[in-house]
Amino acid sequence: MKLSKSVSIFIIFMSLFSCLGFSKKEKDEKKESNEVKSIYKPSQDTKVAYFASGCFWCVEAIFESVKGVEEAVSGYAGGQTKNPTYQSIGTGTTGHAETVAVYYNPTKVSFETLVTVFFGSHNPTTKNGQHPDYGTQYRSIAFYDTDAEKQIIENKIAQLNRDVYDGKIVTEVTKHTKFYKAEAYHQDFEKRNPNQGYVKAVSIPRLNKFKSKFPELLKEGEER
Repeated sequence: MKLSKSVSIFIIFMSLFSCLGFSKKEKDEKKESNEVKSIYKPSQDTKVAYFASGCFWCVEAIFESVKGVEEAVSGYAGGQTKNPTYQSIGTGTTGHAETVAVYYNPTKVSFETLVTVFFGSHNPTTKNGQHPDYGTQYRSIAFYDTDAEKQIIENKIAQLNRDVYDGKIVTEVTKHTKFYKAEAYHQDFEKRNPNQGYVKAVSIPRLNKFKSKFPELLKEGEER
């Protein structure tokens, strides 16, 4: 079937500037081990928080720039199927969202601050997506493990709905159950692929916008 010019342009755009678009070379990296993620070993004092707010390449880079965050790992959470993959969640049938596990030192950064980072680095009023990525796999979710964490999230939503978003926040507040680590080639994707089309057009600008907004939260050397 012959594609119209407008459809062809749209497909090319999505392949270059969508979280779903990556080259064969990047696909081949599935076979490679990820040294950074493999070497990292959390201490017994390390806690983990889970957030979903669009493409996890972007979200991982944002949290890794924050003081007190030891590591951030891209993965999948919030769904009903076992062992999801990048391809399966892209169908929108597994229920999972691209999620980042944030390993942090609670003596250096609080869960409340991480919630501030989460809401301050994406648009929580956009249902099922963050531009230019749309679908349930890109929806906004703040996960909690305890009632205290749930209350922190709900208090933040109430404050932002009152002061900023006029009651329009659609972020899900969900009890964390299971996190599946994403394929190796997704880990540290932005850091390892600074010249990739999507990274240059979306991920880096999103990271820099966050850095400009919250310079006091950045690790030394992470300033713009």
